[in-house]
Amino acid sequence: MLSTNLYVALRAAFPADLDSLAVETDSGLTYTWRDLDRASAMVANLLASLELPPASRVAVQVEKSVEALVLYLATLRAGHVFLPLNTAYQAAEIEYFIGNAEPAVVVCTPTNFGWVSKLAFKAGTQNVFTLADDVTGTLLDRAATHSDVQTPVPRTADDLAAILYTSGTTGRSKGAMLTHGNLLSNAMVLKDYWGWRSVEQGGDVLIHALPIFHVHGLFVAIHAALINGSTMLWLNKFDPKAVLARLPRATVFMGVPTLYTRLLADPGLNRVSCQNMRLFISGSAPLLIETFKTWQQRTGHTILERYGMSETIMLTSNPFVPDARYLDLAGAPQSERRGGTVGFPLPGVGLRVVGDHGEPVEAGAIGGIQVKGPNVFKGYWRMPEKTAEEFTSDGWFKTGDVGHVDAQGYVTIVGRSKDLIISGGYNVYPAEIEGYINEMPGVAESAVVGVPHADFGEVGVALVIAKPGAAVDAAGILASLKTTVANFKIPKACLLVDELPRNTMGKVQKNLLRDQHKSTFVG
Repeated sequence: MLSTNLYVALRAAFPADLDSLAVETDSGLTYTWRDLDRASAMVANLLASLELPPASRVAVQVEKSVEALVLYLATLRAGHVFLPLNTAYQAAEIEYFIGNAEPAVVVCTPTNFGWVSKLAFKAGTQNVFTLADDVTGTLLDRAATHSDVQTPVPRTADDLAAILYTSGTTGRSKGAMLTHGNLLSNAMVLKDYWGWRSVEQGGDVLIHALPIFHVHGLFVAIHAALINGSTMLWLNKFDPKAVLARLPRATVFMGVPTLYTRLLADPGLNRVSCQNMRLFISGSAPLLIETFKTWQQRTGHTILERYGMSETIMLTSNPFVPDARYLDLAGAPQSERRGGTVGFPLPGVGLRVVGDHGEPVEAGAIGGIQVKGPNVFKGYWRMPEKTAEEFTSDGWFKTGDVGHVDAQGYVTIVGRSKDLIISGGYNVYPAEIEGYINEMPGVAESAVVGVPHADFGEVGVALVIAKPGAAVDAAGILASLKTTVANFKIPKACLLVDELPRNTMGKVQKNLLRDQHKSTFVG
């Protein structure tokens, strides 16, 4: 049980040599571990000087920078609650978040200060600061006048550390409340399970090319580096050539599938450029099996896929290496990384698959995924009814994901429950159909969504992207499916498109596709 502030646990893992390199940015700036400690102390002291109520929310919508990381650490140190906001959010969304979370402090970019401050002051927030990605802003100006020594405010495992708002594809966004214990337990498990190397073992170096308003970039990547005392090679924005240039100095890379496809498009990616790397990790969206296989062939490395959520941080992972401490369902050491799966439940995480009425299903059968463990969030901010609805009577969280677990224990996600298509009374899982389409010649990627239909209630529409230069026939795709799957699973329409709408983490936004094509079969 965590009895002190999460920052204390992260700080305890800093290397003995505090003047060694902690972060190096793509603009050439370098930060030592001492710099991170001193700078976060100064910002924490600034927050303390504002005399905020205990556990106040600090809402942050800024571009990626090491100073933004410092602000996160300072918020932990000061005992407050960090609220990262996607940089793509516009005025109506920010107004909702500020109104819902009632932050005591809002930090935004200087460019957005005019409209953000109006929304914040209107909602009752009294403190609005700016922070740019070039080491400027009123936050840093004010913090510079404060001491660089600070004692972290004591916190317990059950105290809130952060609130992450979900994407809100099925109504208003919900604020997932993550505690100090949630974050620390997951960081410690991943440090061990992914075999992070200590300084004495040669040390790991992480290329950090992800946004930091999301679980992946903030809590998985940053916590992993900090809890292991590992240097980060920091890119404010992803650039394939910048990543390739840093591979010889790094050992770990974390990315979403889009980053891997962009790296594969660069001829500089090969076995030589990756020879110093030990681990490539992918998550936040499904990785196409073609990308998985092509990466193996080009680099000699097998991407490790894992699965998590804003509400739970990481839940499952493919194995790092076979390890007798971690057994599959047959009692043997968890073995290879399998494309198309997200591996095994992490140590301490319970995962079960249930039918429509909550009943257990047999191995390999598709059902709803429920989870339990120290990483599972405390609930939704100021939504007790929604929180109660999303947990079972025996304390398991209903993820909303649909999948299956095979006889060995490998977990496969087949989609979101809200993406399920019920056509003529039959369940159709879009991921299954997408898998078949993506294997067809000339197809780069596909998405299948359900739309209204007068006779069947709902039917599938397939949106397909062709590979560059390939001739793909929509009617031919449907004809090929007829030889592969049951007739009720076959989409009633197939359309060729140039691109699919995605969010900032690379996930296809199926809610937008459903809306775009909802009139295909009905007026």
